[in-house]
Amino acid sequence: MKKNNNYLEKVPKIPQNLDYTVENNIVTIKRENKGLYNRLAQKLFKKPVITNVDLDEFGSFVFLQVDGKKNILEIGDAVKAKFAEKANPLYERLSKFMNALELNGFITFK
Repeated sequence: MKKNNNYLEKVPKIPQNLDYTVENNIVTIKRENKGLYNRLAQKLFKKPVITNVDLDEFGSFVFLQVDGKKNILEIGDAVKAKFAEKANPLYERLSKFMNALELNGFITFK
C-alpha cells in the first residue's frame, strides 16, 4: 500500500550546524562555498569563502517559526495571522519557500 503524506504536515527543523544570525527580526544565513568550482572561483575571481544569504521580512518570519515542533500548516497559520492578505497565496508560497530552504540545506524534515 502507498502511504499518502501531506506536504503541509511535514515538520521542518534547522540543522544544528547551520550558521545564521538574527538582527531586527531579519535572518542572515552564512553559507560556506565548498566544492571544486567554488574553490576555483575563489582563487581566480576572488569570490568569498562565505556567502551571506539575507532573508526578507516574510522569509525571516517563516524561518524563525521553524522549531522542529510545528508543521508547515501550523507555520502557515502564524504567517496568516501576521501578514494577513499580504501572504496570499499562502500555502503555495510557503511550500515553495520550504522546498527552497530544504534544497539549500537550510532546513531538514523530521
